[in-house]
Amino acid sequence: MGVNKPQRRISPSQMYGAPINEKPHTLRNYALDHFRSLPSPKSSVNGATLQRPGGSKDLWRHTRAPITEPLLRRLLNKEELAHQACVTFHTILRYMGDLPGRQSRIGIELTDLIFDGPLKQEILRDEVYCQIMKQLTDNPIRGSEERGWELMWLATGLFNCSQILLKELTHFIHTRRHPIAVDCLKRLQRTARHGQRKFPPHHVEVEAIQHKTTQIYHKVYFPDDTDEAFIVKSSTRAKDLCQTISHRLHMKSAEGFSLFIKIGDKVISVPEGDFFFDFVRHITDWIRKGRIITEGPNAQFTYQVFFMRKLWSSTVPGKDRNADVIFHFHQELPKLLRGYHQCSKEEAAILGALIYRVKYAESKTDIASVIKNIIPSDLLKVQSNYEWKKEIVRAYNKDSGMSPDEAKIAFLKVIYRWPTYGSAFFEVNQASDSSFPEHLLVAINKQGVNIIHSQTKDILATLPFSQIMHWVSGPTFFHLTVGDSSAFSKLMLETSLAYKMDDLLTSYIAHVLASTDKLKMAPAPAPKK
Repeated sequence: MGVNKPQRRISPSQMYGAPINEKPHTLRNYALDHFRSLPSPKSSVNGATLQRPGGSKDLWRHTRAPITEPLLRRLLNKEELAHQACVTFHTILRYMGDLPGRQSRIGIELTDLIFDGPLKQEILRDEVYCQIMKQLTDNPIRGSEERGWELMWLATGLFNCSQILLKELTHFIHTRRHPIAVDCLKRLQRTARHGQRKFPPHHVEVEAIQHKTTQIYHKVYFPDDTDEAFIVKSSTRAKDLCQTISHRLHMKSAEGFSLFIKIGDKVISVPEGDFFFDFVRHITDWIRKGRIITEGPNAQFTYQVFFMRKLWSSTVPGKDRNADVIFHFHQELPKLLRGYHQCSKEEAAILGALIYRVKYAESKTDIASVIKNIIPSDLLKVQSNYEWKKEIVRAYNKDSGMSPDEAKIAFLKVIYRWPTYGSAFFEVNQASDSSFPEHLLVAINKQGVNIIHSQTKDILATLPFSQIMHWVSGPTFFHLTVGDSSAFSKLMLETSLAYKMDDLLTSYIAHVLASTDKLKMAPAPAPKK
Protein backbone atom coordinates (compact mmCIF):
# COMPACT_ATOMS: atom_id res chain seq x y z
CA MET A 1 0.00 0.00 0.00
CA GLY A 2 2.98 2.24 -0.21
CA VAL A 3 3.80 2.37 3.52
CA ASN A 4 7.52 2.00 4.16
CA LYS A 5 8.82 0.46 7.33
CA PRO A 6 9.19 3.30 9.83
CA GLN A 7 12.80 4.34 10.22
CA ARG A 8 13.10 5.54 13.82
CA ARG A 9 12.98 2.83 16.43
CA ILE A 10 12.55 3.57 20.10
CA SER A 11 14.88 1.95 22.59
CA PRO A 12 15.75 2.23 26.27
CA SER A 13 19.01 3.93 25.31
CA GLN A 14 17.10 6.98 24.11
CA MET A 15 16.61 9.99 26.36
CA TYR A 16 13.73 9.47 28.76
CA GLY A 17 11.17 12.11 29.58
CA ALA A 18 11.53 12.20 33.37
CA PRO A 19 14.35 13.48 35.56
CA ILE A 20 16.06 10.54 37.24
CA ASN A 21 15.00 11.42 40.80
CA GLU A 22 11.44 12.57 40.10
CA LYS A 23 8.79 10.25 41.52
CA PRO A 24 6.24 8.98 38.94
CA HIS A 25 3.05 11.00 39.17
CA THR A 26 -0.22 9.12 39.73
CA LEU A 27 -3.93 9.92 39.79
CA ARG A 28 -4.11 9.29 43.53
CA ASN A 29 -5.08 12.87 44.48
CA TYR A 30 -7.14 13.46 41.34
CA ALA A 31 -9.16 10.35 42.15
CA LEU A 32 -10.23 11.77 45.53
CA ASP A 33 -12.12 14.59 43.82
CA HIS A 34 -13.22 13.01 40.55
CA PHE A 35 -13.45 9.22 40.84
CA ARG A 36 -16.54 7.48 42.13
CA SER A 37 -16.71 6.52 45.78
CA LEU A 38 -16.44 2.85 46.46
CA PRO A 39 -16.92 1.81 50.10
CA SER A 40 -14.47 -0.95 50.86
CA PRO A 41 -15.85 -4.28 52.07
CA LYS A 42 -15.41 -4.65 55.82
CA SER A 43 -14.76 -7.64 58.03
CA SER A 44 -14.54 -8.18 61.78
CA VAL A 45 -11.63 -9.83 63.56
CA ASN A 46 -11.92 -10.26 67.34
CA GLY A 47 -14.54 -7.57 67.43
CA ALA A 48 -12.41 -5.01 65.54
CA THR A 49 -13.59 -3.62 62.19
CA LEU A 50 -10.93 -3.83 59.49
CA GLN A 51 -10.92 -2.34 55.98
CA ARG A 52 -9.85 -4.73 53.25
CA PRO A 53 -7.37 -3.57 50.65
CA GLY A 54 -8.81 -2.97 47.22
CA GLY A 55 -11.19 -0.12 48.06
CA SER A 56 -11.61 3.27 46.40
CA LYS A 57 -8.01 4.19 47.06
CA ASP A 58 -7.02 1.57 44.49
CA LEU A 59 -9.24 2.79 41.66
CA TRP A 60 -6.28 4.74 40.24
CA ARG A 61 -3.95 1.71 40.31
CA HIS A 62 -3.41 -1.17 37.88
CA THR A 63 -5.83 -4.09 38.09
CA ARG A 64 -6.53 -7.24 36.14
CA ALA A 65 -10.20 -7.22 37.07
CA PRO A 66 -12.93 -5.66 34.86
CA ILE A 67 -14.92 -2.76 36.31
CA THR A 68 -18.71 -2.64 36.64
CA GLU A 69 -18.89 1.14 36.91
CA PRO A 70 -16.92 3.97 35.25
CA LEU A 71 -14.01 5.54 37.09
CA LEU A 72 -15.29 9.10 36.79
CA ARG A 73 -18.11 10.11 39.11
CA ARG A 74 -19.80 12.31 36.51
CA LEU A 75 -20.57 9.30 34.31
CA LEU A 76 -22.42 7.31 36.99
CA ASN A 77 -25.90 8.68 36.22
CA LYS A 78 -25.47 8.36 32.46
CA GLU A 79 -26.41 4.75 31.91
CA GLU A 80 -25.38 4.33 28.25
CA LEU A 81 -22.06 6.17 28.67
CA ALA A 82 -21.34 4.33 31.91
CA HIS A 83 -21.87 1.00 30.15
CA GLN A 84 -19.60 2.07 27.29
CA ALA A 85 -16.89 3.08 29.78
CA CYS A 86 -16.99 -0.42 31.29
CA VAL A 87 -16.83 -2.06 27.86
CA THR A 88 -13.87 0.16 26.96
CA PHE A 89 -11.97 -0.84 30.10
CA HIS A 90 -12.70 -4.51 29.42
CA THR A 91 -11.27 -4.02 25.91
CA ILE A 92 -8.18 -2.28 27.33
CA LEU A 93 -7.64 -5.31 29.57
CA ARG A 94 -7.89 -7.56 26.51
CA TYR A 95 -5.47 -5.42 24.49
CA MET A 96 -2.93 -5.31 27.31
CA GLY A 97 -3.22 -9.03 27.96
CA ASP A 98 -4.51 -8.48 31.53
CA LEU A 99 -7.41 -10.90 31.11
CA PRO A 100 -5.89 -14.39 31.46
CA GLY A 101 -6.49 -16.44 28.35
CA ARG A 102 -8.33 -13.62 26.63
CA GLN A 103 -5.47 -11.80 24.90
CA SER A 104 -6.44 -10.76 21.41
CA ARG A 105 -4.41 -8.69 18.98
CA ILE A 106 -6.45 -9.08 15.81
CA GLY A 107 -5.93 -6.11 13.49
CA ILE A 108 -7.64 -2.95 14.65
CA GLU A 109 -10.68 -4.62 16.20
CA LEU A 110 -9.68 -3.75 19.78
CA THR A 111 -8.36 -0.24 19.13
CA ASP A 112 -11.61 0.53 17.31
CA LEU A 113 -13.60 -0.51 20.38
CA ILE A 114 -11.38 1.54 22.69
CA PHE A 115 -11.25 4.78 20.74
CA ASP A 116 -14.51 4.98 18.78
CA GLY A 117 -16.51 6.02 21.87
CA PRO A 118 -14.34 8.94 23.04
CA LEU A 119 -14.01 10.23 19.48
CA LYS A 120 -17.80 10.48 19.27
CA GLN A 121 -18.50 11.46 22.89
CA GLU A 122 -16.25 14.11 24.37
CA ILE A 123 -17.29 13.19 27.92
CA LEU A 124 -15.64 9.76 27.49
CA ARG A 125 -12.18 11.16 26.64
CA ASP A 126 -11.21 11.87 30.25
CA GLU A 127 -12.49 8.42 31.24
CA VAL A 128 -10.32 6.64 28.66
CA TYR A 129 -7.21 8.62 29.60
CA CYS A 130 -7.87 7.82 33.26
CA GLN A 131 -8.28 4.13 32.44
CA ILE A 132 -4.99 4.05 30.54
CA MET A 133 -3.12 5.94 33.27
CA LYS A 134 -4.65 3.58 35.87
CA GLN A 135 -3.33 0.54 34.00
CA LEU A 136 0.13 2.12 33.70
CA THR A 137 0.35 2.80 37.44
CA ASP A 138 2.24 0.17 39.47
CA ASN A 139 1.80 -2.36 36.67
CA PRO A 140 4.00 -5.33 37.59
CA ILE A 141 3.71 -7.03 34.19
CA ARG A 142 6.20 -5.69 31.65
CA GLY A 143 4.33 -6.90 28.58
CA SER A 144 1.09 -5.39 29.83
CA GLU A 145 2.79 -2.07 30.54
CA GLU A 146 4.30 -1.97 27.04
CA ARG A 147 0.88 -2.46 25.46
CA GLY A 148 -0.52 0.21 27.75
CA TRP A 149 2.02 2.68 26.41
CA GLU A 150 0.97 1.71 22.89
CA LEU A 151 -2.56 2.80 23.81
CA MET A 152 -1.26 6.03 25.36
CA TRP A 153 0.69 6.79 22.16
CA LEU A 154 -2.38 6.16 20.00
CA ALA A 155 -4.69 8.18 22.28
CA THR A 156 -2.45 11.26 22.35
CA GLY A 157 -2.54 11.38 18.56
CA LEU A 158 -6.34 11.21 18.44
CA PHE A 159 -7.89 13.55 21.02
CA ASN A 160 -7.14 15.76 23.99
CA CYS A 161 -8.72 15.76 27.44
CA SER A 162 -10.29 18.41 29.68
CA GLN A 163 -8.09 21.18 31.06
CA ILE A 164 -8.51 19.78 34.59
CA LEU A 165 -7.18 16.37 33.58
CA LEU A 166 -4.61 17.75 31.11
CA LYS A 167 -2.35 18.90 33.96
CA GLU A 168 -2.50 15.41 35.49
CA LEU A 169 -1.95 13.67 32.15
CA THR A 170 1.00 15.88 31.22
CA HIS A 171 2.61 15.39 34.64
CA PHE A 172 1.93 11.64 34.48
CA ILE A 173 3.66 11.23 31.13
CA HIS A 174 6.49 13.64 31.96
CA THR A 175 7.48 11.70 35.08
CA ARG A 176 7.57 8.32 33.33
CA ARG A 177 10.94 7.02 32.20
CA HIS A 178 9.59 5.16 29.18
CA PRO A 179 11.07 5.43 25.68
CA ILE A 180 7.93 6.84 24.07
CA ALA A 181 6.89 9.18 26.90
CA VAL A 182 8.50 12.20 25.23
CA ASP A 183 6.83 11.39 21.92
CA CYS A 184 3.46 11.04 23.67
CA LEU A 185 3.87 14.57 25.08
CA LYS A 186 4.71 15.92 21.63
CA ARG A 187 1.70 14.16 20.11
CA LEU A 188 -0.54 15.58 22.83
CA GLN A 189 0.71 19.10 22.05
CA ARG A 190 0.19 18.60 18.29
CA THR A 191 -3.33 17.34 18.91
CA ALA A 192 -4.07 20.45 20.98
CA ARG A 193 -2.84 22.64 18.08
CA HIS A 194 -4.31 20.77 15.13
CA GLY A 195 -7.54 19.42 16.55
CA GLN A 196 -8.90 15.96 17.19
CA ARG A 197 -9.30 13.14 14.73
CA LYS A 198 -12.68 11.80 13.55
CA PHE A 199 -11.88 8.10 13.25
CA PRO A 200 -9.99 5.51 15.33
CA PRO A 201 -6.34 4.84 14.36
CA HIS A 202 -5.61 3.44 10.94
CA HIS A 203 -4.07 -0.02 11.04
CA VAL A 204 -0.78 1.48 9.78
CA GLU A 205 -0.57 3.58 12.96
CA VAL A 206 -1.43 0.60 15.17
CA GLU A 207 1.13 -1.65 13.50
CA ALA A 208 3.78 1.07 13.73
CA ILE A 209 3.60 1.43 17.50
CA GLN A 210 3.21 -2.32 17.99
CA HIS A 211 6.56 -2.66 16.21
CA LYS A 212 8.01 0.02 18.52
CA THR A 213 8.35 2.66 15.84
CA THR A 214 7.11 6.25 16.09
CA GLN A 215 7.71 7.51 12.54
CA ILE A 216 5.63 6.33 9.60
CA TYR A 217 7.12 6.78 6.14
CA HIS A 218 4.48 6.68 3.44
CA LYS A 219 5.25 6.20 -0.23
CA VAL A 220 3.66 8.77 -2.58
CA TYR A 221 3.49 8.15 -6.33
CA PHE A 222 3.82 10.80 -9.04
CA PRO A 223 2.52 10.83 -12.65
CA ASP A 224 6.03 10.48 -14.13
CA ASP A 225 6.28 6.97 -12.62
CA THR A 226 8.53 8.07 -9.77
CA ASP A 227 7.81 7.95 -6.05
CA GLU A 228 9.22 9.20 -2.76
CA ALA A 229 8.62 8.42 0.91
CA PHE A 230 7.32 11.09 3.29
CA ILE A 231 6.77 11.12 7.05
CA VAL A 232 3.05 11.10 7.87
CA LYS A 233 2.09 11.83 11.46
CA SER A 234 -1.25 11.16 13.15
CA SER A 235 -1.81 14.93 13.04
CA THR A 236 -0.84 15.35 9.36
CA ARG A 237 -3.58 16.90 7.26
CA ALA A 238 -3.69 16.51 3.48
CA LYS A 239 -2.70 20.14 2.88
CA ASP A 240 0.35 19.70 5.16
CA LEU A 241 1.56 16.72 3.14
CA CYS A 242 0.90 18.57 -0.14
CA GLN A 243 3.08 21.45 1.06
CA THR A 244 5.81 19.05 2.15
CA ILE A 245 5.79 17.28 -1.21
CA SER A 246 5.85 20.50 -3.26
CA HIS A 247 8.74 21.81 -1.15
CA ARG A 248 10.72 18.57 -1.55
CA LEU A 249 10.20 18.65 -5.33
CA HIS A 250 11.16 22.33 -5.53
CA MET A 251 7.82 23.35 -6.99
CA LYS A 252 6.78 26.99 -6.87
CA SER A 253 3.39 26.26 -5.31
CA ALA A 254 1.14 23.41 -4.18
CA GLU A 255 -1.99 25.35 -5.12
CA GLY A 256 -4.33 23.25 -7.25
CA PHE A 257 -2.61 19.99 -6.30
CA SER A 258 -4.20 17.21 -4.30
CA LEU A 259 -3.53 13.81 -2.79
CA PHE A 260 -5.47 10.92 -4.31
CA ILE A 261 -6.16 7.52 -2.78
CA LYS A 262 -6.35 4.60 -5.20
CA ILE A 263 -8.13 1.64 -3.68
CA GLY A 264 -9.69 -1.08 -5.78
CA ASP A 265 -10.91 0.58 -8.97
CA LYS A 266 -11.59 3.91 -7.24
CA VAL A 267 -9.34 6.98 -7.27
CA ILE A 268 -10.56 9.52 -4.73
CA SER A 269 -9.26 12.99 -3.93
CA VAL A 270 -8.36 13.69 -0.28
CA PRO A 271 -9.98 16.94 0.99
CA GLU A 272 -7.16 19.29 1.96
CA GLY A 273 -8.50 19.91 5.47
CA ASP A 274 -8.84 16.21 6.38
CA PHE A 275 -6.36 14.33 8.52
CA PHE A 276 -4.59 11.94 6.16
CA PHE A 277 -5.14 8.76 8.16
CA ASP A 278 -8.74 9.77 8.94
CA PHE A 279 -9.56 9.97 5.25
CA VAL A 280 -7.90 6.67 4.39
CA ARG A 281 -9.78 5.06 7.26
CA HIS A 282 -13.06 6.65 6.11
CA ILE A 283 -12.59 5.44 2.53
CA THR A 284 -11.73 1.87 3.51
CA ASP A 285 -14.75 1.73 5.83
CA TRP A 286 -16.97 3.14 3.07
CA ILE A 287 -15.74 0.54 0.59
CA ARG A 288 -16.22 -2.25 3.13
CA LYS A 289 -19.80 -1.16 3.87
CA GLY A 290 -20.57 -0.74 0.19
CA ARG A 291 -19.21 -4.23 -0.45
CA ILE A 292 -17.18 -2.96 -3.35
CA ILE A 293 -14.53 -5.34 -2.11
CA THR A 294 -15.83 -8.53 -0.52
CA GLU A 295 -13.46 -9.65 2.20
CA GLY A 296 -13.57 -10.38 5.90
CA PRO A 297 -14.68 -7.75 8.44
CA ASN A 298 -11.09 -7.05 9.51
CA ALA A 299 -9.53 -7.15 6.03
CA GLN A 300 -6.98 -4.41 5.36
CA PHE A 301 -7.32 -3.05 1.85
CA THR A 302 -4.29 -2.30 -0.25
CA TYR A 303 -4.16 1.31 -1.36
CA GLN A 304 -1.76 3.70 -3.06
CA VAL A 305 -1.31 7.44 -2.58
CA PHE A 306 -0.83 9.69 -5.59
CA PHE A 307 0.00 13.39 -5.74
CA MET A 308 -1.30 15.18 -8.85
CA ARG A 309 -2.71 18.45 -10.09
CA LYS A 310 -6.45 18.61 -9.58
CA LEU A 311 -7.39 22.21 -10.44
CA TRP A 312 -5.89 23.91 -13.49
CA SER A 313 -7.14 27.43 -12.79
CA SER A 314 -3.80 29.22 -13.03
CA THR A 315 -1.53 26.75 -14.79
CA VAL A 316 0.68 28.32 -17.46
CA PRO A 317 3.33 26.13 -19.17
CA GLY A 318 6.85 27.27 -18.34
CA LYS A 319 5.83 29.08 -15.15
CA ASP A 320 6.72 26.15 -12.87
CA ARG A 321 9.25 23.96 -14.69
CA ASN A 322 9.33 21.12 -12.16
CA ALA A 323 5.54 20.94 -12.03
CA ASP A 324 5.44 20.83 -15.85
CA VAL A 325 8.06 18.10 -16.10
CA ILE A 326 6.87 15.84 -13.25
CA PHE A 327 3.10 16.41 -13.39
CA HIS A 328 1.51 18.49 -16.14
CA PHE A 329 3.02 16.70 -19.15
CA HIS A 330 2.30 13.23 -17.80
CA GLN A 331 -1.27 14.14 -16.79
CA GLU A 332 -2.10 15.75 -20.14
CA LEU A 333 -0.52 13.08 -22.36
CA PRO A 334 -3.12 10.31 -21.81
CA LYS A 335 -6.00 12.73 -22.56
CA LEU A 336 -4.43 13.60 -25.91
CA LEU A 337 -3.76 9.97 -26.87
CA ARG A 338 -7.34 8.97 -26.01
CA GLY A 339 -8.56 11.49 -28.57
CA TYR A 340 -10.40 13.78 -26.14
CA HIS A 341 -9.05 17.06 -27.58
CA GLN A 342 -9.95 18.58 -30.96
CA CYS A 343 -6.55 18.35 -32.63
CA SER A 344 -5.55 19.02 -36.25
CA LYS A 345 -3.33 16.66 -38.23
CA GLU A 346 -0.51 19.23 -38.24
CA GLU A 347 -0.72 19.71 -34.48
CA ALA A 348 -0.78 15.94 -33.98
CA ALA A 349 2.49 15.56 -35.93
CA ILE A 350 4.18 18.30 -33.88
CA LEU A 351 2.96 16.80 -30.62
CA GLY A 352 3.91 13.30 -31.79
CA ALA A 353 7.47 14.46 -32.43
CA LEU A 354 7.66 16.00 -28.96
CA ILE A 355 6.27 12.85 -27.30
CA TYR A 356 8.78 10.74 -29.25
CA ARG A 357 11.62 12.96 -28.04
CA VAL A 358 10.49 12.47 -24.44
CA LYS A 359 9.82 8.72 -24.54
CA TYR A 360 11.84 7.11 -27.32
CA ALA A 361 14.63 9.39 -28.64
CA GLU A 362 17.35 7.97 -26.39
CA SER A 363 16.57 4.38 -27.43
CA LYS A 364 16.26 5.42 -31.12
CA THR A 365 13.09 3.34 -31.47
CA ASP A 366 11.64 3.25 -34.97
CA ILE A 367 8.87 5.87 -35.13
CA ALA A 368 6.60 3.65 -37.23
CA SER A 369 6.51 1.03 -34.46
CA VAL A 370 5.24 3.48 -31.83
CA ILE A 371 2.76 5.59 -33.84
CA LYS A 372 -0.18 4.47 -31.67
CA ASN A 373 1.74 5.66 -28.57
CA ILE A 374 2.36 9.18 -29.87
CA ILE A 375 -0.66 10.06 -32.06
CA PRO A 376 -4.27 10.62 -30.79
CA SER A 377 -6.34 7.47 -31.23
CA ASP A 378 -9.06 9.27 -33.23
CA LEU A 379 -6.48 10.43 -35.81
CA LEU A 380 -4.56 7.19 -36.34
CA LYS A 381 -6.55 6.25 -39.45
CA VAL A 382 -6.51 9.70 -41.01
CA GLN A 383 -3.39 8.66 -42.90
CA SER A 384 -1.01 5.71 -43.13
CA ASN A 385 1.75 5.01 -40.65
CA TYR A 386 4.23 5.86 -43.39
CA GLU A 387 2.71 9.34 -43.84
CA TRP A 388 2.57 9.89 -40.10
CA LYS A 389 6.24 8.93 -39.79
CA LYS A 390 7.24 11.40 -42.51
CA GLU A 391 5.42 14.30 -40.82
CA ILE A 392 6.71 13.41 -37.37
CA VAL A 393 10.31 13.17 -38.62
CA ARG A 394 9.95 16.58 -40.28
CA ALA A 395 8.67 18.12 -37.04
CA TYR A 396 11.32 16.30 -34.99
CA ASN A 397 14.16 17.66 -37.13
CA LYS A 398 12.91 21.23 -36.70
CA ASP A 399 13.53 20.93 -32.96
CA SER A 400 16.98 19.42 -33.19
CA GLY A 401 18.92 19.61 -29.93
CA MET A 402 15.84 19.98 -27.70
CA SER A 403 16.09 18.09 -24.40
CA PRO A 404 13.32 15.75 -23.19
CA ASP A 405 12.31 18.21 -20.45
CA GLU A 406 12.19 21.07 -22.94
CA ALA A 407 10.03 18.86 -25.17
CA LYS A 408 7.58 18.34 -22.30
CA ILE A 409 7.13 22.09 -21.86
CA ALA A 410 6.84 22.64 -25.62
CA PHE A 411 4.14 19.94 -25.70
CA LEU A 412 2.20 21.74 -22.98
CA LYS A 413 2.50 25.09 -24.77
CA VAL A 414 0.76 23.62 -27.84
CA ILE A 415 -2.15 22.16 -25.82
CA TYR A 416 -2.39 25.31 -23.69
CA ARG A 417 -3.86 27.14 -26.70
CA TRP A 418 -6.87 24.81 -26.74
CA PRO A 419 -10.06 25.51 -24.74
CA THR A 420 -9.91 21.98 -23.33
CA TYR A 421 -6.43 22.31 -21.79
CA GLY A 422 -6.35 21.09 -18.19
CA SER A 423 -9.72 19.38 -18.46
CA ALA A 424 -10.93 16.27 -16.71
CA PHE A 425 -12.88 14.30 -19.34
CA PHE A 426 -15.85 12.00 -18.76
CA GLU A 427 -17.58 9.78 -21.31
CA VAL A 428 -21.32 9.95 -20.57
CA ASN A 429 -24.75 9.13 -21.97
CA GLN A 430 -27.78 11.43 -21.81
CA ALA A 431 -31.41 11.47 -22.94
CA SER A 432 -32.68 14.59 -21.16
CA ASP A 433 -31.79 17.19 -23.82
CA SER A 434 -32.83 16.51 -27.42
CA SER A 435 -30.42 19.14 -28.73
CA PHE A 436 -27.45 17.00 -27.64
CA PRO A 437 -26.40 13.55 -28.95
CA GLU A 438 -26.93 10.53 -26.73
CA HIS A 439 -23.18 9.95 -26.31
CA LEU A 440 -21.17 12.92 -25.07
CA LEU A 441 -17.86 13.98 -23.64
CA VAL A 442 -18.02 16.22 -20.59
CA ALA A 443 -14.91 18.29 -19.85
CA ILE A 444 -14.69 20.06 -16.50
CA ASN A 445 -12.06 22.81 -16.40
CA LYS A 446 -11.57 26.39 -15.22
CA GLN A 447 -14.16 27.61 -17.75
CA GLY A 448 -16.92 25.43 -16.31
CA VAL A 449 -18.67 22.29 -17.54
CA ASN A 450 -18.14 21.78 -21.28
CA ILE A 451 -20.46 19.56 -23.34
CA ILE A 452 -18.47 18.08 -26.23
CA HIS A 453 -19.49 16.03 -29.29
CA SER A 454 -17.86 12.63 -28.81
CA GLN A 455 -16.95 12.26 -32.51
CA THR A 456 -16.14 15.74 -33.85
CA LYS A 457 -14.88 17.07 -30.47
CA ASP A 458 -16.83 20.29 -31.12
CA ILE A 459 -17.79 22.11 -27.92
CA LEU A 460 -21.61 22.12 -28.03
CA ALA A 461 -22.07 24.20 -24.86
CA THR A 462 -20.09 25.64 -21.96
CA LEU A 463 -21.90 25.93 -18.65
CA PRO A 464 -20.06 28.51 -16.48
CA PHE A 465 -19.91 27.75 -12.77
CA SER A 466 -22.01 30.86 -12.12
CA GLN A 467 -24.92 29.29 -14.01
CA ILE A 468 -24.88 25.98 -12.18
CA MET A 469 -27.63 26.11 -9.57
CA HIS A 470 -27.54 22.59 -8.22
CA TRP A 471 -26.22 19.11 -8.88
CA VAL A 472 -26.71 15.66 -7.47
CA SER A 473 -24.86 12.41 -8.06
CA GLY A 474 -25.24 8.71 -7.43
CA PRO A 475 -23.41 5.50 -8.33
CA THR A 476 -24.51 5.71 -11.99
CA PHE A 477 -25.80 9.25 -12.57
CA PHE A 478 -24.88 12.92 -12.42
CA HIS A 479 -27.67 15.51 -12.71
CA LEU A 480 -27.11 19.24 -13.27
CA THR A 481 -29.58 22.10 -12.89
CA VAL A 482 -28.49 25.14 -14.91
CA GLY A 483 -29.90 28.67 -15.15
CA ASP A 484 -31.54 30.89 -12.53
CA SER A 485 -34.77 31.03 -10.55
CA SER A 486 -36.73 32.40 -13.52
CA ALA A 487 -35.54 29.91 -16.12
CA PHE A 488 -33.58 26.72 -15.65
CA SER A 489 -32.98 23.37 -17.31
CA LYS A 490 -31.80 19.96 -16.18
CA LEU A 491 -29.12 17.83 -17.75
CA MET A 492 -29.19 14.19 -16.63
CA LEU A 493 -26.02 12.24 -17.36
CA GLU A 494 -25.28 8.54 -16.98
CA THR A 495 -21.76 7.68 -15.81
CA SER A 496 -19.99 5.42 -13.34
CA LEU A 497 -17.62 8.29 -12.49
CA ALA A 498 -20.26 10.60 -11.03
CA TYR A 499 -18.37 10.74 -7.71
CA LYS A 500 -15.37 12.25 -9.52
CA MET A 501 -17.51 14.80 -11.37
CA ASP A 502 -19.19 15.78 -8.11
CA ASP A 503 -15.89 16.22 -6.28
CA LEU A 504 -14.25 18.17 -9.10
CA LEU A 505 -17.20 20.52 -9.57
CA THR A 506 -17.33 21.12 -5.81
CA SER A 507 -13.60 21.91 -5.74
CA TYR A 508 -13.69 24.30 -8.71
CA ILE A 509 -16.67 26.23 -7.34
CA ALA A 510 -15.07 26.43 -3.89
CA HIS A 511 -11.90 27.75 -5.54
CA VAL A 512 -13.87 30.38 -7.49
CA LEU A 513 -15.67 31.50 -4.33
CA ALA A 514 -12.41 31.65 -2.35
CA SER A 515 -10.74 33.69 -5.10
CA THR A 516 -13.70 36.09 -5.17
CA ASP A 517 -13.52 36.52 -1.39
CA LYS A 518 -9.79 37.28 -1.63
CA LEU A 519 -10.46 40.01 -4.19
CA LYS A 520 -13.13 41.54 -1.97
CA MET A 521 -10.81 41.53 1.03
CA ALA A 522 -7.84 42.96 -0.86
CA PRO A 523 -7.12 46.60 0.02
CA ALA A 524 -8.21 49.13 -2.55
CA PRO A 525 -5.39 50.73 -4.54
CA ALA A 526 -4.21 54.05 -3.19
CA PRO A 527 -5.60 57.04 -5.11
CA LYS A 528 -3.20 58.64 -7.53
CA LYS A 529 -1.84 61.99 -6.45
